[in-house]
Amino acid sequence: MFQDFLTYLEFGFNHIVTFKGYDHIIFLIVLSVPYEFKDWKRVFTLISLFTIAHSITLLLSIYNIVHLDHALITFLMPITILIAAIFNVFSAGKKVKQHRINILLLATVFLGMMHGFAFATDFASILGSGDNKMISLVEFGLGIELGQMLVVFLFMFLGFLGQTIFRFSTRDCVMVMSSIVIGLIIPIIWKTSYLS
Repeated sequence: MFQDFLTYLEFGFNHIVTFKGYDHIIFLIVLSVPYEFKDWKRVFTLISLFTIAHSITLLLSIYNIVHLDHALITFLMPITILIAAIFNVFSAGKKVKQHRINILLLATVFLGMMHGFAFATDFASILGSGDNKMISLVEFGLGIELGQMLVVFLFMFLGFLGQTIFRFSTRDCVMVMSSIVIGLIIPIIWKTSYLS
């Protein structure tokens, strides 16, 4: 029982921290870069919403309640990241905290849902015949949450060091990191079946 818990926890954790899911890491950067280290509770709330949305659609998929076209999901995930990154660029340094929460919250929940649908087949393939799907899903979700927290903590800590030691402004960090993400995500969008 405990070994199963560790297996699914590790699987969820590795789903985030390996570069297989680099689009997820890119999104975590876009999500956290507008915030300062002191805003960590707000960022952790957003990533928890991602995990909840991811778990709900994963659950709907593995119980064969809802299915979406994989090509559509593959297209919508990077589009969501692009929208969030563009929003960051245009709102960097402006007093738009409430709008930032709303846009990033919507992007977080939507991307979490798409990731859940996209990962359903892989997750179903690791489930043993005797496994309780709900318990396995919760264990996997905890692993995802821990992985996200680690990535966001490291990124926000590096941002804190950059702003404290090197005196980078928050606006400059947001502009530079979001622009890098835009540059990384456009080729991914181009490769999707809807544009190629």
